[in-house]
Amino acid sequence: MKELKVAKALLSLRLGVFVVMFVWSIDKLLNPDHSAQVFEHFYGVAGVSAAAFTVLGCLQLLLVFVFLAGAYQRFSYGLIFLLHGISTLSSWQQYLDAFNNLLFFAAWPMLAACFALYYLRDMDWLLAWDHRSPGVS
Repeated sequence: MKELKVAKALLSLRLGVFVVMFVWSIDKLLNPDHSAQVFEHFYGVAGVSAAAFTVLGCLQLLLVFVFLAGAYQRFSYGLIFLLHGISTLSSWQQYLDAFNNLLFFAAWPMLAACFALYYLRDMDWLLAWDHRSPGVS
């Protein structure tokens, strides 16, 4: 019973993180100009072409669906955690002007969710591809 509660909680975290990462992936595909501005402002990378964002968006979309499926958890959960961690830390200047950038603080609970999913990935079996529930051999 306790394993099912934990699995439901981890599934809800996986779904929540998926929604954010999915929208970020779609943004790269549908709005490459916005992605270019983000890359230049937060990562200091300028001159990335729309075609490059299409490739990045497709790769990120693939990763996000693998993550949603609960597949290759060490890889997919770890990469989602790493990508979101880079995104969160690269926004450090936004945290200095907290009251004008409140939405940026939402990145921290999501980073904690990404960490929890990675750390507890062996317990995340509910609706996870190629993962068995406890007690099933």
